[in-house]
Amino acid sequence: MPTLKRTEVLTDVRTHYCPGCGHGIAHRLVAEVIEELGIRERTIAIAPVGCAVLMYDYFNCDMTECAHGRPPAMATGIKRVQPDKIVFTYQGDGDLAAIGTAETIHAANRGENITVIFINNAIYGMTGGQMAPTTLTGMRSTTSQDGRGKHGEGPPLKVCELLRSLDGVCYLERTAVSTPKDVNAAKRAIKKAFQNQIDGKGFSLVEVLSMCPTDWKLSTAQSVDFVNNEMKEAFPLGVYKDKG
Repeated sequence: MPTLKRTEVLTDVRTHYCPGCGHGIAHRLVAEVIEELGIRERTIAIAPVGCAVLMYDYFNCDMTECAHGRPPAMATGIKRVQPDKIVFTYQGDGDLAAIGTAETIHAANRGENITVIFINNAIYGMTGGQMAPTTLTGMRSTTSQDGRGKHGEGPPLKVCELLRSLDGVCYLERTAVSTPKDVNAAKRAIKKAFQNQIDGKGFSLVEVLSMCPTDWKLSTAQSVDFVNNEMKEAFPLGVYKDKG
């Protein structure tokens, strides 16, 4: 029987994430991939502004922080100056799909050889549960009390579908961490995204549908059900582009 242990790419510290949050699972998957590929000493990670703003406390690799929404721009600069490094951003829906939309689109369009891990929990988590670009139609938040769409907010932004039209994009896949099967699939996708960068293939993004019990006002079990029954319908899982 294999013995499960903490990967050396994660530090031994107490997490700040809420019970039932999917960030911890996503962190573990990214860290396991970095360890399995043997790239920890070459890796530079870029933390976002949002719930994962303190992720530099958890990863045992070179880390940096930048202004809200700017990780793809910073990743571009680091990768161009140090092309031998493995550079990845880790971003939530507010950081990547709201204030950082322009940086995301243009980095993808240029085909920058970076890896983007995009956590989609359909809400602004750190700031108290406001409507995010990915909030589902009809979903209530502190800034959409009647449900998204009642006052002209429009439908949720679908990042994979938006980016797949860009010639510079190498790989796009939407995954989840709400079932064991999904977790395994998410790890495979993340590993492929990093391998694409190692092989110099260009821009790769993995979207991860994640739970947010606190700001959804649901129990942890109900949050898992929400991902499986609501989010997956609005954001279908699968590969949206693969030039590899």
